[in-house]
This record gives sequence, C-alpha cells and structure tokens, in this order.
Amino acid sequence: MKDEILAVDTIDQYNKLFGQETLHPLVSVVDFSRAQPHTYGRMNLGFYAVFLKEVKCGDLRYGRQYYDYQEGTVVCIAPGQVVGVESSGEPIQPRGFGLIFHPDLIRGTQLGREIRSYSFFSYESREALHLSEAERSIFLDCLEKIRAELHHDIDKHSKRLIVRNIELLLDYCTRFYDRQFITRADVCHDTVSRFEGLIDDYFRSGEAERQGVPTVRYFADKVCLSPNYFGDLIKKETGKTAIEYIQLKMLAVAKERLAGTTQTVTEIAYGLGFQYPQHFSRLFKKNTGLTPNEYRRGLN
Repeated sequence: MKDEILAVDTIDQYNKLFGQETLHPLVSVVDFSRAQPHTYGRMNLGFYAVFLKEVKCGDLRYGRQYYDYQEGTVVCIAPGQVVGVESSGEPIQPRGFGLIFHPDLIRGTQLGREIRSYSFFSYESREALHLSEAERSIFLDCLEKIRAELHHDIDKHSKRLIVRNIELLLDYCTRFYDRQFITRADVCHDTVSRFEGLIDDYFRSGEAERQGVPTVRYFADKVCLSPNYFGDLIKKETGKTAIEYIQLKMLAVAKERLAGTTQTVTEIAYGLGFQYPQHFSRLFKKNTGLTPNEYRRGLN
C-alpha cells in the first residue's frame, strides 16, 4: 500500500531491497546506479544513512516533506527517521551513492560518543547539503576508502579504519555545511532578522505570559526550519547559540521593565514566561552579577 511504512532494521535487509551484496553486517556503500529499479516505498531506517543523489530521480519523501533532488545533493538520516522516494509509479533507476551504517558499528568508539554533535542528521530534507564539484570529489573519495576497506579481508584493523573514514566523511560534511551557511549569507541574515523580530513580538504581545519562556523549537517552526538547522544557523551568524540569543533578548526586556515600570520582580518574571520567579532571578544574576532588585536600586 502507498502509505505503508516498511521497517528496515538491518544493513542486509536494506541491501537486499536494492539487490546489493552485503560485505559487512553493520555497514555498506551503495551504488544506486547498480541497484534494482524500484517504485515508491517508504522506510523507517534503523541505522544512519548519508545519501548523495547526483540527478533528479523522483521526489524524495522525507518524513512528511517532499524534496525535489538536484545534482550533488546530500541528505543525512538518523535511526528512526522515515525516508522514501516517490515517482509516477514507473520503476526508477536512481543515480548516486549511499553510506549506511548501524549504531552497533560505532558503539564504544570516539565516533559513537560524538555522533550527536553531527547535528545535520536531524536537519529536514529541504535543508540538504548541496556540493560543489570539488566537494563532491572529496565526498566520493571518502566513500571509496570505505568501500575498499569493505572489500578487504576483515582483520583487527578493519573496524577502526572503517569508522575513522566514516568520521572523516562526516567532518567534511560539517565543513561543507559551514561553507553553505556562508554562501547563503543573505538568507541567513534574513533569518536572524526575522528571529529578532519574532522574539520582540513574543514578549511585546504577551505571548510569553500565555505560553511560557520561548523555546528554540518555537522560533524554528516560525521560520520553517528544523531546530538543529536553525540553531546551527544562528550560531554561525551570531556566535551565540539560539538559546543564549533568546536569553540575552529576554534579559534586555527584563532590564527595560525594571528601569521603566513599577512592576514587581515577580510580575516581570511571569510576564517573561517564567513559572517560578526565582528561576528568573537566578538567570538574571548569573548574567549580570546582580539580582533584579539590586539592578533596579542601582538605577536610582
């Protein structure tokens, strides 16, 4: 059925779907140009996947979103995410490559401990990475090193070398995403400007009192980005995390109200969305070195 989601939990299960040989139970490099043609299918993957699509080959359905692939596009997927390709119903023969690796491969390794730092695994499909020709060559070279190791007889060095090359590929993806943020500077600046305006509106409209202290997810949804991509964009543009930026704006509003109104500290805290005034006072002192009342007295 069209809406059925197939659970694909193992590397071997995925390889069989595409007619690929399983050389290692926990990792595979897939050449989609040699894969079996297939029609629409949605899968819930039980492993990490890094896909490079080189030509438009149908619309990728990623969760509930569609993404129209162009050449040299990379999407990274974490375990538990749903992905699939939808075509007109005719079998399609995609071109590109995929690296898939099971969490068990990296368990207990440095990469396993740091995998969450590669935040692009939680980006949405519309936030995909678009590679230059030079970047594409580097990407494919990393895949080739992993592929060569998979064809090598397994020995005591195999796992370490495979994992290190996966880590190298992910580090390059981090560099390429940094470049993409820079080359899309105008879009990034616009997003930061919208973010600032949304924060101001949140406090000015009384939304904070109704909904509580604003979250990164709230503003990410407002600008139609995933929380991770939004957070990385704000960090690249401002040097501060999104939550730090929100707190600084919130403290600026607090200072204005302490200086320009007769509201009590408790009233100001509730107006900023804090459920407990002492949490506001603690945050204020941590960032200013003064309690709210000390700050207000110092203005007189």
